[in-house]
Amino acid sequence: MVIIQGRKKSMPTGKKIITFYRGKRLYEIGRDPASTKLGTYKMEKVRTKGAGEKQRLTGMDIANLYDPKSKKYSKVKIKTVTDNPANRHFVRRNIITKGSIVDTEAGKARVTSRPGQDGIINAVLI
Repeated sequence: MVIIQGRKKSMPTGKKIITFYRGKRLYEIGRDPASTKLGTYKMEKVRTKGAGEKQRLTGMDIANLYDPKSKKYSKVKIKTVTDNPANRHFVRRNIITKGSIVDTEAGKARVTSRPGQDGIINAVLI
């Protein structure tokens, strides 16, 4: 089934827009969520409007970790996802989104990038 973002059902004034007379438009189409999982590196390239590209990260087990005390970056291995404010069920499925707390070799870290949009996992040590 097609995911449609569609158009608004009402105008800013509050007037209802009758939408039954028109069909779906290609520019209103949406996509399934990337659901970046903890695992081996896997990336998909998605064509966007205007012939642009997005990198959808669907699997990764390494994060670029920033340590605020030493002000240095390092690549660390992710052990598991410990908390995810986006959805509590993402924790047991090990799905990484922005804001999720991951347990790394250096300690707990919060993900600051959007892996499904950016194609990379950046994190800050807590």
